[in-house]
Amino acid sequence: MIIDLTDTTSSEIASALLKARRNAGSPAMGMVGTIVVVVDEASHHDAMKAANEAGREHPSRVLVAILRPGRGASGLDAEVRVGEGIPGEAVLLRLHGELAKVPESVITPLLLPDSPVIVWWPGGGPRVPAEDPLGRLGRRRVTDAAATRRASVDYSARAEGYAPGDTDFAWTRLTPWRALMAAALDQYPTKVTGAEVAAARGNPSADLMAAWLQSRLKVPVEQRNSRGPGVTAVRLFTPSGPIALTRPDGAMATFSVPGQPDRPVALKRRTTSELLSEELRRLDPDDVYAKTLACMVERDAMPADAKKVAETARTSTAAKVTAAGKKVVAAEKPAAKKAAPATKAAAKKSAAKKTAAKKAAGKKAVGRS
Repeated sequence: MIIDLTDTTSSEIASALLKARRNAGSPAMGMVGTIVVVVDEASHHDAMKAANEAGREHPSRVLVAILRPGRGASGLDAEVRVGEGIPGEAVLLRLHGELAKVPESVITPLLLPDSPVIVWWPGGGPRVPAEDPLGRLGRRRVTDAAATRRASVDYSARAEGYAPGDTDFAWTRLTPWRALMAAALDQYPTKVTGAEVAAARGNPSADLMAAWLQSRLKVPVEQRNSRGPGVTAVRLFTPSGPIALTRPDGAMATFSVPGQPDRPVALKRRTTSELLSEELRRLDPDDVYAKTLACMVERDAMPADAKKVAETARTSTAAKVTAAGKKVVAAEKPAAKKAAPATKAAAKKSAAKKTAAKKAAGKKAVGRS
């Protein structure tokens, strides 16, 4: 059921939601939370679709707010959707004029009581999410650094203004990568001398991955550019050889551990709805993300050379032994070459002596005859 409301109020929207539920034969709400989506007109369809797909696992009330600030008259238009394949409820809100500057006044009356609120900015997000008027309503604030229109995200501001509940899809995309690398070190405990992250240029997930590795392992972490898509490889250098997770095609990855055969791993790039579903599963503060943000600020202040892995740290012990053996062999070869001419000279002298002795013996025989 779809109900269009023009020049309406929050009270009328709440009444329309109640009426739609009754007409659908389900007066009980049965929803676990409210998802507030702050988006623009161009991308609201994709955002609402992703939120509704995530709602199949977590039935929620989805409030999509399109802010249109300007000099025109203030107004509120709404589109209420219940049923029609939607697991919960969806309301599309268009806020015009001065009303767009105070969206919390419209959103607050529509929040489900006694349930968590998740605020999501698909287009990037504010500089400090916890200080945003709508961000203050959320128990979880989700941004997406990969979708920002700015040249880069100010992680210094994000780290300084971090509040429990802040997270970013660039961080969520790393969950399977972090799980696999942590499992590798659990199964194969060894000393890590350095690490490397390869990804497409300007990928925020690669920046977060490098900061996470540095904060947890306390080793230099080098970043390299690749053709993508996204993060293509993570390598941990150890004395026995590198522990590597490489994904050149964005779908299948190869997991390599020293002394063991390579293993294929399904590591496809996840959709927006899958990322949102993961964030809805855990609503507690992400302390690891907070520490990673702080490490990113430290990395930004580090000189470029300090973020490079030395060649000695990349090389395994076995490779070092092999290289040392080659040096010894190379050092012995010139000595052998020098000894060869001396041997030839001695052989010539011996042959000359034998020839002279034969000649002398022949002369003596001629004289006797």
